[in-house]
Formats: sequence, C-alpha cells, structure tokens
Amino acid sequence: MAVMLNRPRVRRLAAAGAEPVARALLQLGLGPNAVSVLGAAGVSLAALATLPFGRFGWGLLLIALLSAGDLLDGTMARLSGRTSRWGAFLDSVVDRISDGAVLGGIALYFARTDQSLLAGLAVAALLMGQVTSYTKARAESLGATADVGVAERAERVLIVLLALLGAALGIDWALPLALALLTVLGMVTIGQRIIVVRRQLHSPSGLPER
Repeated sequence: MAVMLNRPRVRRLAAAGAEPVARALLQLGLGPNAVSVLGAAGVSLAALATLPFGRFGWGLLLIALLSAGDLLDGTMARLSGRTSRWGAFLDSVVDRISDGAVLGGIALYFARTDQSLLAGLAVAALLMGQVTSYTKARAESLGATADVGVAERAERVLIVLLALLGAALGIDWALPLALALLTVLGMVTIGQRIIVVRRQLHSPSGLPER
C-alpha cells in the first residue's frame, strides 16, 4: 500500500498545489502552527458533530476539507522559513487528537445504534493507530528509528475517508471492513516497528547515524 501511494512523490505534488493557499494565509498573518491547531480543532469538531449521528456525507466533506491543514502547515513553514522541532512536535500532537476524534466519532455511532461489537472494533482501530504513532516517537527518543510499516498515517487517513464515502453511499459493510483493516494493519505495523527497533537497540552498529 505504501508503494502504491508513492508517498514522497504524492507529498511533493500536494505541497506544490497547496503553495498558493499557503502564501495567502501567510500574507494574512497566520503562522503554520496556528493552521495546525485550527485544522485539528476543525476536524475534531466536525467529526464529533456528524459521525456519531450517522451524517457520514457531511462528515466526509468537512473532514476532507479541514484536513488540508496537514498540507498547508508544512508548506507554510517551508515558505516562511519557520520550520522547527517545536512545530513538528505540535503537528504530531494535534494529529493524534484529530485522528482520535474521527475514530471516536465512529465508535460513538455504533454505540448509539446498539452495535457494541463494531463500537469495540472502532476503539481497537483507534488504539492501534495511537500505538503505531507512539512506537515511532518512543523509538526516536531512544536514538533509534521506526520509519517502517504497511500503514502509516497517510494510509490510515485514506482508508477512513474511503470508508466514510462508502457509508455515505449506503454501503453497510464499508465502515466495518475499514475498521477491521485498520486494526489488522495497525498490529502488523506495530510488530514491524518493534522488530526494527529491537534490532537497532541490540546492535550498536544498527543505530542510525546522528
């Protein structure tokens, strides 16, 4: 899946397309960190206002539009020369919040409609996503790297958006399938990262150069 998305190339193209909007926001006096926070807050509010009530079409539209902040903040930081470790840290934190809100909203929908098994599956998918991100952050705090995995954030977001589209079109199995896929892929990615980090930490020569 990561190969299919060709992430570096996709990101370069997306960043180029985001440049005009990024320049306009900078001229208005907005900074990349503000856009990160506002985008995550918007996604979280949109998800919790629509998804628990089964308004998947509106949820998809709002989340997709507001998620543009993920492209804009990085582009704005590059254009303004404001790239920093603080900005990267803040971006990662607010991403976890918005991701949790989206899957939490889906879990609430299934809980409200008395589908406890699917609500539990949504919580499992949320948990796997959060732990996937944590393994990378914890590895880097120990001097290792964990830039591996079949389902990084870009893939997880794409799966959720496609599932919301399917649900909006009345495809009943779209969300359950996506949640099961997120859970399984999350487990695989966590396992891959554990193996890679263990190899690095047990072999000094395996640690990346700093």
